[in-house]
Amino acid sequence: MNESELPLKIIEIGRKMYERGFVAANDGNISVRDGDGSIWITPTGVSKGDMSLDMLLRLNPEGEIIAGDRHKSSETDMHLRIYKENPAINAVVHAHPPYSTAFAVAEQPLDLPIYPEAAVLLGEVPCAPYAQPGTQAVGESIVPYLRDHKAILLAHHGLVAWGENLTEAWHRMESAEGYARIIMLTKYVMGVVKPLTKEQLDALK
Repeated sequence: MNESELPLKIIEIGRKMYERGFVAANDGNISVRDGDGSIWITPTGVSKGDMSLDMLLRLNPEGEIIAGDRHKSSETDMHLRIYKENPAINAVVHAHPPYSTAFAVAEQPLDLPIYPEAAVLLGEVPCAPYAQPGTQAVGESIVPYLRDHKAILLAHHGLVAWGENLTEAWHRMESAEGYARIIMLTKYVMGVVKPLTKEQLDALK
């Protein structure tokens, strides 16, 4: 993607997040790392379904605002920590999709091997220990998962997904929410769980 298109992609994904009910009011945040190392990120206090380009902030790698006149989100530090810990990550999406967030509130990972698409696209989605939202402790809580996983539940908070680009990060968030919904329906509504065998899972690799 052309770097000049990155802010437009943030707007597009923010609208999708809002339309799909992944966020309410001013919830959630989105960021992407530009080719020069700077970071485009959503500010605090804006609906992700009603953003415009002039609302976005551009930060240097240390988190200082280099473009934009709004205030940073309290979760900016989490995004910066993710980029610092894993240079292969170039985009981060954080939201509160209802099924995933239900598992996060219950401090339960998404790890039931019943859905081939989730096994291929996501693998296990662990639940990080509780950390007070808006503090540096949130970033600290997810550091152990940033190199071996593609998304993480934040205990009593929500879901974070990342990727090499915004599309990949967003698709992983959608996949995690779909996975959570299927686990909820099969395990807790139908009460029937038939996991894939090890051989079946190995064949997907």
